[in-house]
Amino acid sequence: MSYSEKFDQIVSQTTFGLLPESEQLFVREKAHDFRFTQQELRIVSEMALDRKQWKESPLSSQWKRIQEEYEHIADTAQKKKRLISSLTDVHYKLKSGIKSYGSLSSSDKPVTLKPVLKTTVKPGLGLGRCPVASEKTRCCNLLTLDAVEKCGFDCSYCSIQSFYHGNEVVFDNDFSKKLAQLKLDPNKTYHVGTGQSSDSLMWGNHNGVLEALTDFAERHPNVILELKTKSRNIGWLMENSIPENMIVTWSLNPQTIIDHEEHLSASLEQRITSARRMADKGCIVGFHFHPIVFYEGWQEEYTQIGERLSQEFDPQEVALVSMGTLTYTRSVMKTIRRRDLTSKILQMPMEEIAGKYSYPLEVKLDMFRGVYNSLSKWHGEVFFYLCMEAQSLWMPVFGYEYEDNLTFEAAMKASYFGKIYPNEHPAVPKTR
Repeated sequence: MSYSEKFDQIVSQTTFGLLPESEQLFVREKAHDFRFTQQELRIVSEMALDRKQWKESPLSSQWKRIQEEYEHIADTAQKKKRLISSLTDVHYKLKSGIKSYGSLSSSDKPVTLKPVLKTTVKPGLGLGRCPVASEKTRCCNLLTLDAVEKCGFDCSYCSIQSFYHGNEVVFDNDFSKKLAQLKLDPNKTYHVGTGQSSDSLMWGNHNGVLEALTDFAERHPNVILELKTKSRNIGWLMENSIPENMIVTWSLNPQTIIDHEEHLSASLEQRITSARRMADKGCIVGFHFHPIVFYEGWQEEYTQIGERLSQEFDPQEVALVSMGTLTYTRSVMKTIRRRDLTSKILQMPMEEIAGKYSYPLEVKLDMFRGVYNSLSKWHGEVFFYLCMEAQSLWMPVFGYEYEDNLTFEAAMKASYFGKIYPNEHPAVPKTR
């Protein structure tokens, strides 16, 4: 078999076909010159694609510079080994250094398909344990409720893109009826979130979703129902009475990250303003710094957010502040790489932790401490926690830790209920 025939067989197992035409021509030429194996073609193609997504200089320019250093090596196989090794080292340094968003602009936003809203009858309610829960990290045992399937904000880092494909957003025609029929133990407390499979507020009350959730919370005062969002779409909530045990939380990032990685979502200003309006209505709110992203200027920009929240919200209005970072499985990274996307989200130092890939612990420690310290006025009055992070980080960040997930879960619920029902736990929640 000629190498051209072999190349045609192995190329489909790599990201080669996603490269710009000029880079394809270059990589193809080098593959034939050095007889790349499938693994070598995969490595070289991924490096070339990363550089395209990160808007860095193309791999071809790096290759030409490095190849000059090895022109004296006569053995082709040895030269290839040294070349790919050196390119990998250069790529690792580019990936592991602190990245800058200075080279990106508004024109780099991806073309996003308009969501198609679809209704169907699903086989179940979609209530279950958080899908990323793990005994290997400290977890609050949140129950997730799939009120809607698929988000429309198109954040570059989101794991939802690996679960749902296409642009269909699915609503269950029987959601309200199934939720009304759900039987819960009145002697237990529950923490249920609707922001896992989609944004909780992006779709408003389409298909009666918010109305059904409000009714559910009113009938179950022992449930903390959390709506998590990156939206400003609070119109229905502002116009209607909502029960005390329904809390609304916003995922926050600096505008730098919103501009370049959280496509189509509300601005930072719109999110904070929406949270302020809900708090003025009497709703308990919360904030998720998740994912915190490590980039040039991160500390100053996250600190500014923390200081602003401290000034604009009384700690008694705020149930929680969570912190977490970018964490990937191989399949999610593969999905991100295969998108036609300009994004620096995978340009980050990575270590394998508990079977997933994330920042090294020392980087996480700096970021968590930075955000936590910016909210020092809330310490002791708002429930702070790390979401799905190693237990070893808790003590250095907060000065305390939980011995297991059940203890963590109990402390979280007690704190939230203390904000929701500051005087007592009534049989029927009040509305606002």
